[in-house]
Amino acid sequence: MNSSIIYCIGFLAQLLFSTRLIVQWVSSEKHKKVSTNALFWKLSLIASFLLFIYGFLRNDFSIMLGQIITYFIYIRNLHLQKEWQKTPKAIQLFILFFPLILSVYFFFYRETSYNFDLLFLNQDIPSPLLIWGIIAQLIFTFRFIYQWLYSEKKKESSLPLGFWILSLIGSSMILIYAIIRKDPVLFIGHIMGIFIYSRNLVILKKQS
Repeated sequence: MNSSIIYCIGFLAQLLFSTRLIVQWVSSEKHKKVSTNALFWKLSLIASFLLFIYGFLRNDFSIMLGQIITYFIYIRNLHLQKEWQKTPKAIQLFILFFPLILSVYFFFYRETSYNFDLLFLNQDIPSPLLIWGIIAQLIFTFRFIYQWLYSEKKKESSLPLGFWILSLIGSSMILIYAIIRKDPVLFIGHIMGIFIYSRNLVILKKQS
């Protein structure tokens, strides 16, 4: 596939991730409390779906792995909000199994050999910076695992204080990584996020 099309898929995914944050922020400002609605999770799921495809087309399993962890958390939140049940069964099955089918194809049928050392070794990135980036991504990913566990406990989809704290810490670390690496895509994506995460923390403080 043409590389420009592949990059368009990746940038579209990032645009949708940014849009979900703006939607959530505007909703919270309107209601004067931190809130999340079905549109937030729908945009998250679509963006994750596209980024998973982007990782597949780029032959980058690290991107695929990062997305598949949160992909099913987005579905679960839609389920908690009674939105997933409204989706036709055929579409539900497609959304559920498509990433799994791509993953199987990636490992067993694609005529490429994936070197797992590339997940942890990169001659272009100094080891301390690479470790910093990995920790940042783990923290940033864990925020949704925390959110999922919290929502399961409360039996409702919500974005608690811990989610925003982890988001702010992880995003700040990734921003530092982006500055050192001179990565404009990461920089633009996280500079806006830091503002929204901070604003949600302020709104939560006013709520209490």
